[in-house]
Amino acid sequence: MTATPRSTGLRWALILLLLLIGGVVGLVGAFVQAHRAIVEMPWGVVVVPWGIPVVWVGLVVAIRGGAWLVHTRWGAWAVMVGWLAATVLMSAESSSGDVALSGGGRQMTYLLGGVILASAAASLPLPRGNRAVS
Repeated sequence: MTATPRSTGLRWALILLLLLIGGVVGLVGAFVQAHRAIVEMPWGVVVVPWGIPVVWVGLVVAIRGGAWLVHTRWGAWAVMVGWLAATVLMSAESSSGDVALSGGGRQMTYLLGGVILASAAASLPLPRGNRAVS
C-alpha cells in the first residue's frame, strides 16, 4: 500500500501545526520534568524522578507521529524544532528573574537526553508504506 500524496498547502499547514505541538510539548515539559516521587523506606528515603522519562516518551511519540502524519521526516523535525525553541525559551531568564529550567543536573539531563532522543527519533526512516509519493 502506497501513501497518498498530500497537497503542498496542506503539508505546510501540518508542519506549522506540528511546530506548535512541539512548542507545547517543550512548554509543558519544562515544568513536568522536575516532578519526582519521594518514597520513605525503612532504610531511608528513595527519590524517583518520574517527570523526565514521561516527557521524553511524549516527545518521541510526538516526533514519530509528526513524521507519520506528514509522510516525511519534515514533520518529525518540525516537532523537534518546536520543542527545542520552547525549551530554550523556558531556560532563559524572564524580565522578573524567573527561570523554569535552571542549570541543575536533572535539568541538564533533561535537555541533553531530550536532544539526543529527539534527533534520533527524527532521523529514523519512515515505515515503507508511509513514505511520500513524489
